[in-house]
Amino acid sequence: MAIVAVSGGSGKLGRAVVEALRDNTNHSVIILGRSANDELSKEIAVPIVTVDYSNVESLVTVLEANKIGTVISTIAITTDDANASQLNLIEAATRSSATMRFIPSEFGIIYTEAHAQVLPLVKGKLDATKKLRSSGLEFTMVSNGFFMDYYGLPKVKSYQQPFVLAVDMAGDAAAIPGSGNTPVVFTHTFDVAKFVAALVGQEGWAERSIIIGDKKTWNEVVAIAEDVKGIKFNVTHDSEETLKTFQVTELPSHPPVYPFFPKEQLQYILATFGTWTAAGDFNLSEQDTLNNRFPEIKTVSINEVLQQGWKA
Repeated sequence: MAIVAVSGGSGKLGRAVVEALRDNTNHSVIILGRSANDELSKEIAVPIVTVDYSNVESLVTVLEANKIGTVISTIAITTDDANASQLNLIEAATRSSATMRFIPSEFGIIYTEAHAQVLPLVKGKLDATKKLRSSGLEFTMVSNGFFMDYYGLPKVKSYQQPFVLAVDMAGDAAAIPGSGNTPVVFTHTFDVAKFVAALVGQEGWAERSIIIGDKKTWNEVVAIAEDVKGIKFNVTHDSEETLKTFQVTELPSHPPVYPFFPKEQLQYILATFGTWTAAGDFNLSEQDTLNNRFPEIKTVSINEVLQQGWKA
């Protein structure tokens, strides 16, 4: 039985991972968080330990005092501060006499320097990989494509916030990046969590752990959506030339987000992800996957998520 700490385990993917460890394994699990949350701790029956990510020595103390053998980071690497927090956590795990294994906050595609040049926040993920390679810790980066949850909200259980890329289920519309014929991997966060929980008990991690919940082209997703809702979507295609200018067709669900996520920034992110899907970066290889290593874990399909979320 391992003692596992989930950094960022109070919300979004982290909470799903915590629940999977709690419900599907015999491992002990704690959450590392910036602040206490007694109400949540009681609700999910998992202790929350307050940490200062700016203080490596205090992090070492927490890891050793709680005999943490494995650290799973689900910190959202969206700011320089978040990047520094994860790097400090890796440094603390390296120094801790108790900690031997680390899963960084990757959870997407196989990121490269080319991705970081377009989206600087990706650099944080590359920084973590570089630091882990010289740490002496056993580690693995988990790649699962795009979160499927977004297309079933709000009915499908998820801790993710709404994010509309390419297919707007509520707005009965789609803005397909490129031809829409390139396969894209979609995985539900709770399936990601189940595989991560299974990984904790596995000996001998590979450096890369790939999860494939489902693999569909954007055109196939639109066809499923139209079948589920029984209507034709208003479909446009954004050319790769348009995407390179960091513009996409505005979908009905985009404007309500602008007060919280300004249009220019949202368009940049959507165009970037759209470019990557069209280029095949989300078409993860099926040769060596966690699906093959853990055949007992059955993933939900995009069709099942759309049926649950939108079937009348």
